[in-house]
Amino acid sequence: MEYDEWAPYYARIRREFGFAMDRERAAAERLRSLLPRDALRDPLGRATRRLAGRDVVVVGLAPRAGAPPVWRLPVARPTLAIVAADGAAERCLDAGLVPEVVVTDLDGPVPSEVLANARGALVVVHAHGDNVPQLERWVPEFSGELAGSWAGPPAQELLDVGGFTDGDRAAFLAAHAPARRILLWGFDFSDVREASADDAVRKREKLRWAGELLAVLARGRTPVLTWRSDGTMEPYGGGRGPATQ
Repeated sequence: MEYDEWAPYYARIRREFGFAMDRERAAAERLRSLLPRDALRDPLGRATRRLAGRDVVVVGLAPRAGAPPVWRLPVARPTLAIVAADGAAERCLDAGLVPEVVVTDLDGPVPSEVLANARGALVVVHAHGDNVPQLERWVPEFSGELAGSWAGPPAQELLDVGGFTDGDRAAFLAAHAPARRILLWGFDFSDVREASADDAVRKREKLRWAGELLAVLARGRTPVLTWRSDGTMEPYGGGRGPATQ
């Protein structure tokens, strides 16, 4: 999705959640200052070249989903690429799978993302108004290839191809490449069990947005499929229930 298509969606998100654009800009500037020089060069091109023309499995953190069973896919498949959303990198590594890309705002088990990066994954670090401390703590720890993203107009140094949470941002990136098709594994838009009572409503609203944004993406050119734990796949049909059962 191009930025001019995405911007109206994010304007609605900012109004609903009260995100201040000046804080978004400040976080983006801090990320720019922390990233190595090479990470500021052509972030979108480097990310999309890893995914273009491939079947891309976007891995989320639905309870009990585990890592995607890539061995079930046909032998004649196009070269497969895995994109891990934040802490799903840990699940992938535990199964011996190194993601091609990790998309993260650094609010999960970041050491697994640092390890995936050291093993060859490109980590796309997202800056937003609430994660400057995490940026300062973790960006210097990454030893491999990095790129940066933020929630404003894309620039030479930072990308923005759409998406709100790590999971749907990963899918938007794959679609932009473009991937041959996108397989969603481990997505659950209803699970808020780890959130406190005060945070549950806010998290539920974020998950609602993630599901609906994926529905927008699924209406585009790149097929978006739900890959279920029983091995079946079906066209993504919206985010009002769990995508992995």
